[in-house]
Amino acid sequence: MDEAVTRVAGRFVRAEPRRSAGQFVEGLLSSVERKTCWSLAERAGHDDPQAMQRLLRTAVWDADAVRDDVRDWLVEQLGHPDGVLVTDETGFLKKGVCSVGVQRQYTGTAGRVENSQVGVFLAYVTPAGRALIDRRLYLPEATWCDRRDRLTAAGVPDQVEFATKPALARQMIAAALDAGVPFRWVTGDEVYGADPSLRADLEDRRIGYVLAVGCDRRVHVNNGRTLVRVDDLADRIPTTEWQQHSCGPGAKGPRDYLWAWITTATRRGEHRWLLIRRNRSTGELAFYLCWSPRPVPLHTLVTVAGSRWSIEELFQTGKGQVGLDHYQVRGWTGWHRFITLAMLALAVLTILTATAQQPDADPEIIALTIAEIRRLLNAFVLTASLPPQHTLHWSTWRRTSQARARQSHYQRRLGHETRRKIK
Repeated sequence: MDEAVTRVAGRFVRAEPRRSAGQFVEGLLSSVERKTCWSLAERAGHDDPQAMQRLLRTAVWDADAVRDDVRDWLVEQLGHPDGVLVTDETGFLKKGVCSVGVQRQYTGTAGRVENSQVGVFLAYVTPAGRALIDRRLYLPEATWCDRRDRLTAAGVPDQVEFATKPALARQMIAAALDAGVPFRWVTGDEVYGADPSLRADLEDRRIGYVLAVGCDRRVHVNNGRTLVRVDDLADRIPTTEWQQHSCGPGAKGPRDYLWAWITTATRRGEHRWLLIRRNRSTGELAFYLCWSPRPVPLHTLVTVAGSRWSIEELFQTGKGQVGLDHYQVRGWTGWHRFITLAMLALAVLTILTATAQQPDADPEIIALTIAEIRRLLNAFVLTASLPPQHTLHWSTWRRTSQARARQSHYQRRLGHETRRKIK
């Protein structure tokens, strides 16, 4: 905990936001049910939420610089030359139309079209652990990037322009490369596998990839003479060519699938494959375009493909353990600051989990998990005892603020009805 705060302390000009940031991260790691400025301020012993709100809105500090510190710290602890970068997006369900980037759009969080924001993230996966190391907020083109008034009201910098989700992933991968993050592979789902610019960037940088694509993707076979749909190729593969491999451990055991691979091109200095995964029970197929500057075995491609689940588990962990989706800010600056501090809190748990494993542990006991580390952290370190007067003060504060908000809503509604009658 002390190292986490020390790592980023230099990014804060004044002592008050520096202190508030440390309390904010402790609050995100605490057992507080809802991680809002109000609840975190109450836990920190503040009389009101203003210091926490200033931290996210107006205090002078650079969220991108703190993000870089978090990434560098994680690389020091988890770095491995065969690391995998995983890119994916997650949704944050929101009400109203004022939150930056919000619109009705499909989000996997709800499994349907909902009013939401979408963040694109980059995870770093190595044998030592996995963590989120970068983030970008996706701004829809028609409803946001083409509306300068909305961008200005949300505090979006003038230099920010529309970028697709794969383009945001390219920005984060380039930043990781420029920062010297050690990795050899990139993986992602169909949104990213379908983008030719992303694949071209990785090939130019000599970074291997295993990117999911749809069943209607066409690839060249027979030395490039024939263009065939990938699902048609799967139907032609003999039963004996399918191999069973595990793409990583799951909650209920190894994730065993049947796999097949087809060489689609081999040139000097590069190798291309189509990787096909088949569910042993349902027969459902998944397809991946693979590229590497050097020959690799099938098991390597399978392992990289399986790394993609890591980022989905990180989203669940971030939202469940450190309140990644609990923010109540609407602007560009507030979103990036809250998400960055949540990533710092998650980094604390990740590093504690990676360094707390005992080589001679009892084989009948599973290794320490992030959830268990957080439970122990709260039991031994973060327990906060506050006087009854403080709790009563915050009860009065909440009810007073709620009464003011209700009165404001009533007045606004009455004003709307009066103007409607006049018209």
